[in-house]
Amino acid sequence: MIEESAEIFQPEWWRDIYDAFKRWEVIQVAYVPDAGHRELITACLEDQSMTAIALTTEEEGIALLSGAWLGHARGALLMQSSGVGNCVNMMSLLATCQFPLAMFVTMRGQHQEFNPWQLPMGRTVEPVLKGAGFEVTTAHQPRDVGPMSEAVLAGAFMHEQTQALLLHQSLMPVKTFGK
Repeated sequence: MIEESAEIFQPEWWRDIYDAFKRWEVIQVAYVPDAGHRELITACLEDQSMTAIALTTEEEGIALLSGAWLGHARGALLMQSSGVGNCVNMMSLLATCQFPLAMFVTMRGQHQEFNPWQLPMGRTVEPVLKGAGFEVTTAHQPRDVGPMSEAVLAGAFMHEQTQALLLHQSLMPVKTFGK
């Protein structure tokens, strides 16, 4: 069992991403359930103007949002860093067809990581995404999330680029193995 630390941690940076989604008229949000994105996912599910779609694997989100783009709908993909590795083959669809994508990735394998299995992917997320042609930025502070979210969405929807915002693990609740 995984638990959040005993300290009360109420991250509010998710609201900045949600507000950016509203300003950029994001109407489809694909996600794999993730504690780091919990509040953002809940807000998207409750928003009647958005369709939030739970995925079984992260690469489904790339195909889903590529189809949304072809249908003139704006979307965003939410995932944890370990899911980036699942998407490598599907990222060729984005490059070959020149589809834009806005990806928001909660990181693992960084600040106070308790699970050694998360370390390798945590180190390789940025180089993998850059190798696949993504513009990658990392938010380390809550105050950076809003402006960086706006920039990611602008790059995706105005310039038709693949963009990823990595949300540093220090923004997340500290996780530990439960008793």
